[in-house]
Amino acid sequence: MSSPDERQRVERVPGSRRARLTPAPGTDVAPESPDADADAPSTPPSSPTGPNDDRLRADVPPHY
Repeated sequence: MSSPDERQRVERVPGSRRARLTPAPGTDVAPESPDADADAPSTPPSSPTGPNDDRLRADVPPHY
């Protein structure tokens, strides 16, 4: 078995219902960020409003 210093511990968070785990030994605690020049194709930015947006926002479903 490993020593207690080499294991994750549960820490209480004041004012929260959930506890937090300490980082596991030998892991990177920084979150991974996606690469800007990844192989995924980028989609062109869409226009902020379309020709039917006003009508769709004004329409109310019949059950209202």
